[in-house]
Amino acid sequence: MTRFNVVTVVVCLIFLSSLVLIPFANADWTMFRADPSHDGIGTGNPALTPTPLWKYATGNWVYSSPAVVGGVVYVGSENGDVYALNAANGEKLWNFATGSAVHSSPAVVGGVVYVGSDDWNLYALNATNGAYLWSYTTGDWVESSPAVVDGVVYIGSDDGNVYALDASNGAQLWNYTTRYIHAFANAVSSSPAVVSGVVYVGSWDENVYALNATNGEKLWSYPLGNIVASSPAVVGGVVYVGADGSNVYALNATNGEKLWNCTTGSAVSSSPAVVKGVVYVGSEDDKVYAFNASNGEVLWNYKTSKMVESSPAVVDGVVYIGSDDGNVYALGASPTSSNTLFIIIGALVAVVSAAVVVFLMFRKRLKTKLTSPLSLPQNSVAVSLFKY
Repeated sequence: MTRFNVVTVVVCLIFLSSLVLIPFANADWTMFRADPSHDGIGTGNPALTPTPLWKYATGNWVYSSPAVVGGVVYVGSENGDVYALNAANGEKLWNFATGSAVHSSPAVVGGVVYVGSDDWNLYALNATNGAYLWSYTTGDWVESSPAVVDGVVYIGSDDGNVYALDASNGAQLWNYTTRYIHAFANAVSSSPAVVSGVVYVGSWDENVYALNATNGEKLWSYPLGNIVASSPAVVGGVVYVGADGSNVYALNATNGEKLWNCTTGSAVSSSPAVVKGVVYVGSEDDKVYAFNASNGEVLWNYKTSKMVESSPAVVDGVVYIGSDDGNVYALGASPTSSNTLFIIIGALVAVVSAAVVVFLMFRKRLKTKLTSPLSLPQNSVAVSLFKY
């Protein structure tokens, strides 16, 4: 068998084996951090192939995080538009123009897209065609991402308020005003988490709040001593949240009592994901952290090249997170490099590929009754697999 045939077989085997790694979504991601608890947990197969499927140019930054529902991607852009894109090919289905940048991440519930804008409004749009349904005007930017639970939209505003609105028509049900210090110092850019009738949210006034979801009454607050731009995740009766003072906190969801806190090297504006007893979060010290959810012990950290303000999503044991270095990372349980999973899978494919190649060459050798030893080109399989 010639060198060309050896490489051809290896490439074909790698291609065939890679087909099983292509992800197939089997659940929707309806709002920021997946659901109202903001646990950041997804379902389905992890995306273990880096091949771009499509891209769509909005013409400006995309700070908003997409929601994916029913084969459609909903996302906002710095250009002020909200987009609905075909999840299969990126084709634009519709767009709706707000009056300013859209940093808020859409929530899609019951055929309606709810999303905030820096024009001070929360919008409700028809998910099918983008038609305007209603809007609610706050007193400042709406960077917070809505949570929609039992017909109520919960949202924060940079005017210092948390709002509860009727999802059907935008009528205000209640609002809660966080502690005013001075202009912009009580902004609520944190996105509310709603669990068991309680709204959990952070504020620039340096507090985490627990509010009664029915009437907005404050149940408790806990001072973190620094701006809370991070959005809480609530899992197993514990509130996990980051703060600008480099700490990640675990608070009792019932009374706000601090259970533990641990320190990173810089501010934590990333919102935690909590999966099977592990808290995953990014930090502006350039690292991604994994903490023991019970006691805050550092299990591992992975260093990128710049700040990690992105919030992790965890699907089937893979942690997906972005960095200000321009990369998106897929990390395994004990990452040693950004390509941990790809290298492990590549090694398995290499073993199988090498075995098949040897078998084919040996069979050809028997057929042609060759008497001279047959040697493989040195490192041909490894080079084919790992040359990037």
